[in-house]
Amino acid sequence: MSLSEPFQKPTTMLYRNLLAMETEELLRSYPIDGAVLMGGCDKTTPGLLMGAESMDLPALFLPAGPMLRGHWGGTTLGSGSDTWKYWADLRAGNITREDWQEIENGIARSPGHCMTMGTASTMTSAAEALGVTLPGAASIPAADSRHAVMAAHTGRRIVDMVWEDVKLSDILTRAAFRNAVTTVLALGGSTNAIIHLIAMARRLDVGLGLDDFEELARRTPLLANIRPSGKYLMEDFFYAGGLPALLRNLGDLLDTTALTANGQTLGENIERAKVFDEDVIRTRDNALVASDTLAVLFGNLAPDGAVIKPPAAEARLHKHAGPAVVFDNYDDMAARIDDPDLPVDENSVLVLRNAGPQGAPGMPEWGQLPLPKKLLERGVRDMVRISDARMSGTSYGACVLHVAPESSIGGPLALVEDGDVIELDVAARRLSLHVSDEELEKRRADWQQPPAKYGRGYGALYLKHITQANEGCDFDFLEAGPPVPEPEIH
Repeated sequence: MSLSEPFQKPTTMLYRNLLAMETEELLRSYPIDGAVLMGGCDKTTPGLLMGAESMDLPALFLPAGPMLRGHWGGTTLGSGSDTWKYWADLRAGNITREDWQEIENGIARSPGHCMTMGTASTMTSAAEALGVTLPGAASIPAADSRHAVMAAHTGRRIVDMVWEDVKLSDILTRAAFRNAVTTVLALGGSTNAIIHLIAMARRLDVGLGLDDFEELARRTPLLANIRPSGKYLMEDFFYAGGLPALLRNLGDLLDTTALTANGQTLGENIERAKVFDEDVIRTRDNALVASDTLAVLFGNLAPDGAVIKPPAAEARLHKHAGPAVVFDNYDDMAARIDDPDLPVDENSVLVLRNAGPQGAPGMPEWGQLPLPKKLLERGVRDMVRISDARMSGTSYGACVLHVAPESSIGGPLALVEDGDVIELDVAARRLSLHVSDEELEKRRADWQQPPAKYGRGYGALYLKHITQANEGCDFDFLEAGPPVPEPEIH
C-alpha cells in the first residue's frame, strides 16, 4: 500500500503497521526467496523493514532518494522546514499570498522524498547504518543517474543474499541498532526515528529503548550541517561524501565490526570514504553541537518519557517555566490559536492533548503547534509546546513530543489545566507539572476517557492493540513471538 505523507488522512502513522502486516503476509504467502524493499518517505522505510523482519527472509532495502534543492527568488528552499518558516511569515504578514504560491511551486522540483534531514532521510540513513542497504545508497538524490546504478547493484546482491541465506536477523543485532541511533544523532535526525527504531528492534526481540537514545545522545556530536538543525540539504550532503563519509568521521563511536548486507563489516564499507566539504560534514573536533541532539525527558508530566530536539529550539527555552494554555484536541487548537483574546504571551506553555497513538488516533505530526498570530506579529518565533503527538522531522522549535503515557488513556497530560505552571529543564532532563499529587488525584477522579474513535474495521483493531510511543507504537501481537508456520500448499 502507499503511505503518502501529504495526502493520507488522518496520518500515515495510523497505517505504518498495516504496511508492515501487508509486507509480512505477502512475503509469507507467495513463493518468495528474498526481497528488495523499495521505499523512502517517512513511514515506508520502517513499515517495510518491520514486515520483512517478522518474515525473516533475505531482504535488502533500496531508498527512493531525496529530491533536488528547492528554489525561490534567489533563496534555496528545504522541504518542510521552509514550509513552516514561510507559513509563519505569511501569517505574520511578512510575505504575500503570491510569494507563498511561488514558494510552494519551487520547493519540490524533482522526484524524491524530502531533501532536508526529515524523517525520510533520517530513516533511510538509519537503514544504511543498520547495514540493510548497500553502502552509500541513502544519500544519492532520486534524480541522480547513480541512483539507477545503485538499484542494479541491489538487484544483483539480493540474489547472492538468497544463495548465502543472509537474513535480516543476521544483520539487525543490538550493535547494529545502536549504530543506527548514533547515526541519527550525528545527523540531527528526526525525533520520529525513536519510535520507528524501537519498533523495528522489538520485532526481533532486540533490546532498544529510550535509555539507549539518552545514553548515546550524551556522547554523540552533530556532524551533519543539514536543515533543520544546520544549513545545507541532502544534495549537498551527497556531494560532500554522503553517509559513508559521516560514518567514517564518527570513528570509534560506532561498532565497525557489525555485519552488513553486502557481506562486509561496517568498518570495511567506510574505510575508503572521504569528505569533500568539511562545512557540510564536520569532524568531531569541529562539530555543530558537541552532544545532546536529542534529549529524553521524564517527570510527573511524562512518567514513561518524552523527547525534545534541543538544537532545533531557541537556547533560552531549554530551561523555562510558564503557565499552561491547554487545547483539548487539534480542532480546539485550530479554532482558538489565533483568537486575539486568547490569554497567552511568549512565556506561556502551549499544551495539546488527545493527539497520541489512541487519542488522535494515529499520533499525527501535530507537535509543532503553530504560534498564536498575535505573538508572530510581535516577532515571537519560538515557545515551549508540549503534546503527546509527533512532529515532522523537518520541523523545529521548543517542542516536547511523545509524552507517555498519552492523555487519552489517562496519562498526566490529561489532567493539566489552564494556568498550571509547567517547567522544562533540558539539562536536567525534567518535565514537571507544578501541581500537588493530591490535586492531581482529585482531577483524576473527575476525568473521563474520551469515546473510542472506531467501532469496527482496521481502526478498531488499531485501538485495541497499539502500544505507546516509548514502546514503538507497534501492535502488541506483531512484536517478537513464536514463528508463524509455513503456509501449506494443497
